[in-house]
Amino acid sequence: MREVATMGKMIAVCGAPGSGKTTAALKIAEEIYYAKKGSVIFLSPDLNVPCLAFVFPNCKEEELYSVGVALDRTDIYREDVLRQMNHVKTMENFGFLGYKAGENKYSYPRPTEDKILNLFSILRELADYVIVDCADGLISSMAKSHADMLVQLITPDLKCMAYHSSNSGMFELGAENRIKVMNISDKDLFLPITEVANHFKGVDFTLPYSKALKQQTITGTLSERLPDAKYRSVAAGIAKAVI
Repeated sequence: MREVATMGKMIAVCGAPGSGKTTAALKIAEEIYYAKKGSVIFLSPDLNVPCLAFVFPNCKEEELYSVGVALDRTDIYREDVLRQMNHVKTMENFGFLGYKAGENKYSYPRPTEDKILNLFSILRELADYVIVDCADGLISSMAKSHADMLVQLITPDLKCMAYHSSNSGMFELGAENRIKVMNISDKDLFLPITEVANHFKGVDFTLPYSKALKQQTITGTLSERLPDAKYRSVAAGIAKAVI
């Protein structure tokens, strides 16, 4: 992580449950890292499906660290966050913050708003870019309202339309600070892609279905760079748009 005092940029990625949001957010974060060679922190505050369990499925429990430990302290300091950062040897200055397998909403007390704001401030100090994989909960809600850029992930199905209709108020950032991304996570040839895109008055990018990405989710290798050049090209375009 960097030592400079300037504040990094926070990017919130949000979408319906089951939309492939975490994998898309992670791949966008990776492309930001490879494009800028700056420091990146990927934060996933999801306690329903702890991301460390499937991003690092082959690691032993004692080899992983939980952001919940840092948030459980009375006061959060830079060193507390750094101690709970998870890393990949091949990606210097790329840190993962999240919850471990077995942890849930009862594992830690609910953090206060002041503590969450303090966490955001520390993350912005530590990294050039902070990507938040938004889910349910206060951390995600506050990330959406305090982010510099918001990525609205859309999937071509009725579930997505229902989710965004019920949660339209959370997209508080103006159009100039928000991009809409269609995520094709299924290879079904008859998905209503055009119809859903029209419903949202167009999308800025479309992430194609990737067999290689599906394979990474199955084999537990999501922390590795995706070999699918077509998917990476679109993710790189999104990365460029948000930074």
